[in-house]
Amino acid sequence: MASESAGGIGRRRLLGWGGLTAGALAAGLRPSSARADEADTTAIPPDARPGGAYDKYVAKLAAEGKFSGVVMLARHGRTVLSRSYGMADREKGVRNDENTAFNLSSAGKPFGAVAILQLAQQGKLRLSDTVGAHLTGFAPEIADRVTLHHLLSGTSGLSSPDEDLQRVYQSRDEVHDYCEKWARESKVEAPPGTPTDHAGAEVAIPALIVEAVSGMPYWDYVEQNIFKRCGMTGTAFYTRPQWLTDQHIAHSYMRQSDGSLVDCVRNLDKGSLDPYQLGKNPGRNFIDPPGDGGFATAPDLVRFATGLADGTLLDRHYAELLTGPKIPHGPQGGGGLAAGSVPAEASFGAYSVPVSIINGQWLIERAGVNPGSAANWNIYPDTGWVGIILANTDGVPFIDLIQRETQAITGQS
Repeated sequence: MASESAGGIGRRRLLGWGGLTAGALAAGLRPSSARADEADTTAIPPDARPGGAYDKYVAKLAAEGKFSGVVMLARHGRTVLSRSYGMADREKGVRNDENTAFNLSSAGKPFGAVAILQLAQQGKLRLSDTVGAHLTGFAPEIADRVTLHHLLSGTSGLSSPDEDLQRVYQSRDEVHDYCEKWARESKVEAPPGTPTDHAGAEVAIPALIVEAVSGMPYWDYVEQNIFKRCGMTGTAFYTRPQWLTDQHIAHSYMRQSDGSLVDCVRNLDKGSLDPYQLGKNPGRNFIDPPGDGGFATAPDLVRFATGLADGTLLDRHYAELLTGPKIPHGPQGGGGLAAGSVPAEASFGAYSVPVSIINGQWLIERAGVNPGSAANWNIYPDTGWVGIILANTDGVPFIDLIQRETQAITGQS
């Protein structure tokens, strides 16, 4: 029941990833203690500074009505650029600001991979464990052959059934029960080890395993062991009632056939016109399904990146395992920024994230698109940069925004 984030070939490639283990190299998340050049202002590229090319580009988009949301650039955990535009809630006149939480869609999927690796680090499971080692009720060809590594690397060979996009959920239990039933209906389409194309079961099944091993609901586990550990106080798996009433949560605005933008959560009868998400409305979920989504602020996503680098979330070797390159993507990449935006020298699938080499440095990134929202976080571990893009309307030139950010930080022309 993953809120998949592809809309058109460019976005499908942008958000794709896959992988089989292919060597011991890791994308090199570096501890935040490596700050020798932090005070060197010359280390901040001109295009990434306030008033620089990236700042001016975002301001121009906002002035043209093409961007509503927040962008942030941080270096070694310190904010270099923070800009907020547009309205979080048009009906109540609430503006977006740095502490507004936006829907993450697929940009929240790596939280599940981190949870699995935390449990592996504690010796409570192994990445070689099959689905059947922790869950019952799956077909033998899944239970006995598909491993956690296959699921996290996007190489399970599974396909997932279509979702019921029109259903309006009324409780956490209803969302969970549907998601579990939906995951169990997955089918084997290719031998395990075969790269798959956004199979939702690869997100849903690990979330169920987190629950089985930890004894906690997935949402509670992630909030306690990831968000709370990192000090991500504005980030959570908010419910629809909270989305309606909490003024720090951005409402998502979908484009309709007459050109108008409608509030997803206040108009559950309306759906997306995007052919890749046709009829979908994320407001119909009472809460985002286990393994997917959630809401986050830009500073909190910087804290998440810092928590990956400094050992707060995972020991160094397990953090390297999360982001270590698995299978190389083909020409144009199999995902990540190699596809249709900034050319990559090399691009790989990792565990729930694509990793690329851009202008001689590693880039770790994850994007997500839902009707009325878009989210992307980029980590540049070689130079200590983190870039965040969060938007709450349709029509944002998302790929171009990511490209401009990466160009500003890496100097890629």
